[in-house]
Amino acid sequence: MPKEKVILAYSGGLDTSVILHWLVQKGYEVIPCVVDLGQPENFEAIRKKALKCGAFKFYLIDKKEEFIRDFIFPAIRANAVYEGRYLMGTSVARPLIAKTQIEIAKKENATAVAHGATGKGNDQVRFELSYHALFPGIKVIAPWKDEEFLNQFQGRSDEIEYAKKFGIPVKATIEEPWSTDENIMHISYESGELEDPMRRPREEMFQLTVSPKEAPDEETEIEIEFEKGDPVRVKNLKDGAVKEGPLPLYTYLNELAGKNGIGRVDMVENRFVGIKSRGVYETPAGTILMAAHRDLEGLTLDREVMHLRDSLVPKFTELVYYGFWYSPEMEVLRALLDKSQEYVSGKVKVALYKGNIIMAGRESSFSLYDQAQSSMEVAGGYDPKNAIGFIKINAIRLINNTLRKKRLKKEL
Repeated sequence: MPKEKVILAYSGGLDTSVILHWLVQKGYEVIPCVVDLGQPENFEAIRKKALKCGAFKFYLIDKKEEFIRDFIFPAIRANAVYEGRYLMGTSVARPLIAKTQIEIAKKENATAVAHGATGKGNDQVRFELSYHALFPGIKVIAPWKDEEFLNQFQGRSDEIEYAKKFGIPVKATIEEPWSTDENIMHISYESGELEDPMRRPREEMFQLTVSPKEAPDEETEIEIEFEKGDPVRVKNLKDGAVKEGPLPLYTYLNELAGKNGIGRVDMVENRFVGIKSRGVYETPAGTILMAAHRDLEGLTLDREVMHLRDSLVPKFTELVYYGFWYSPEMEVLRALLDKSQEYVSGKVKVALYKGNIIMAGRESSFSLYDQAQSSMEVAGGYDPKNAIGFIKINAIRLINNTLRKKRLKKEL
């Protein structure tokens, strides 16, 4: 009888290496899948480790371009920032990893998919909702919610002992100061000593950005060009360097932002499962693009369209964070949000300086800004006397409300 095939979301770390071996021991034919989203890993070493753990096959899929184009850019078009601070570098990555697993599952005729997310966090939800949406009926194996697995592994110390017993090469030690997740959009840091919300992160923890105190003492001025809400070109106005296309552009902005100490966030957030958690993030390029995009919208978006869109951003952001990327409500929201970007094309000039993003100018052929109308020096076709009736009409309900209060007060 052929073994049941499982496509495992694999990182090469302690958890997924132990899970890979454990699943093989359980009689599964395990095919680990590594999705390259820009994390700086030795993928050949990861492949060898997977095969040593008993992998039947190994997949390394480069999805960096798709990640930026189809997941990061839609979040930027929507100005999606969870709880006002988190740019969701992990949240937008999980549905793409799950999508890749399902693609491989269909190719390999696998009946199951697996992940190494814990039962306390958000990632379990993001992975599993995506699996079910993309492949109804697929079997989901989540060892950190499996009673047999939990009885065998109480924590990292048990995993390390297991790895030693079966000759699984891992770098992990029992005590680590924090855990990380990295892709081209960000690095997240959590757990360990960061679980104390009063403890300031060590400076040596940060990998993508220098401290603003160590950043250059002069501005780096750049120009970012957008088309329908997507960044398409960045130019360094000092040295003339130009980058076009999602991957070159995003990589270059990561570099510039990192040198200028831009993109750090330290916050306590609300997980979907109801637990509060402390997370520290570095999101260099995304922080610049989000600010520049929002600035260009000020020039090009109609007021009511902007306000309607802004009212829907919290819902879009929740859907991303909670794991509903492939939901019907997300399809509707994305269609509306993308329609709002029809005229968000133009250029934004930005100065980067010691952790700050300073808007230095913007222009667009789709601009709704009329300098003559806005001017305090000329009328510009605007008759101030028209405002008299406009204000009186808008004041009617305010007057009536005040009169009602006075009447009721007299009656009492």
